[in-house]
Amino acid sequence: MKKTVVNLFSGFLGVGKTTALRHLIAHRRPGEKWAVIVNEFGEVGIDGAALSDGELPVAEIAGGCLCCVAGPQMTATVATLLRRERPDRLLIEASGLAHAAGVVDELRRKPLGDALTLGAVLTLVDARQFTNPDYWRQPLYRDQVALADVLIANKIDLADVATLEAFRCQAQALFPAKARIAEVCRGEVDADWLDLAVGRVDTRYRPALERAAIAPHAAQGWVFPPETEFEGEALVSFFERLPALVPGLVRAKGVFRVQDSWVWLNWLEGQWNAVEVAWRRDSRFEAIAEGEVDAVALEAALCACRQR
Repeated sequence: MKKTVVNLFSGFLGVGKTTALRHLIAHRRPGEKWAVIVNEFGEVGIDGAALSDGELPVAEIAGGCLCCVAGPQMTATVATLLRRERPDRLLIEASGLAHAAGVVDELRRKPLGDALTLGAVLTLVDARQFTNPDYWRQPLYRDQVALADVLIANKIDLADVATLEAFRCQAQALFPAKARIAEVCRGEVDADWLDLAVGRVDTRYRPALERAAIAPHAAQGWVFPPETEFEGEALVSFFERLPALVPGLVRAKGVFRVQDSWVWLNWLEGQWNAVEVAWRRDSRFEAIAEGEVDAVALEAALCACRQR
């Protein structure tokens, strides 16, 4: 049975998610059947009424974010909508206060995972907030950005040139890299971004380096599908052994699925740390060193950290 593609829309309060969805709905491809689920934190849903065009099936979940208070309700609502409408695509607008990573986990688990294929996650931001350190101190904001496959700066007509340039620099430096970084006004999101390549990447890849850092440095990276799990203690040992595994190591970083959590590990200047993150697309690791990297030995050590 053909699965329904599900796209999640995330973004902080007031960033323009509903406006962007309205634009997408108005420009959806002819012949493609869509359905929408809107989640609002308050008890009374408003956005669903704004999105309904009289033809498009729209369901509302109010009174809590999808991944906690309204979690069971989300599963039931999605299952009912899929059974009744059989849409080609399901769009979910998460509350501005939603922990979107938990939503992705729920969409992948049975029974929803049997009927859904996770498409690109689109996160809208306001460049003026994105470049403000106060927003980055909020774990919820960081999670919404980390989860995005497509990161979209909305309301760019309200941002000055310096702010937009700062947004571009910060967004390009994000790890893992986004499938697309875009800038729009009035929520004019391109429907083609829903289908950006977010599937399986070649297991081994060479991460892009800044032009000034290309020589004499070498880089090597690996990508694993999202169902691959890693052992936490094995990863700790791996990162502690990295200087011996990679002579001349300059930088190493990765995101890994460890049981039900996803962690970001970063090695720099002889020190490494780990924090929990919202990324859910895949597990990946990359190392940059002065001189050549023994990719065979490093890959063997990395793969040995996988859960058996």
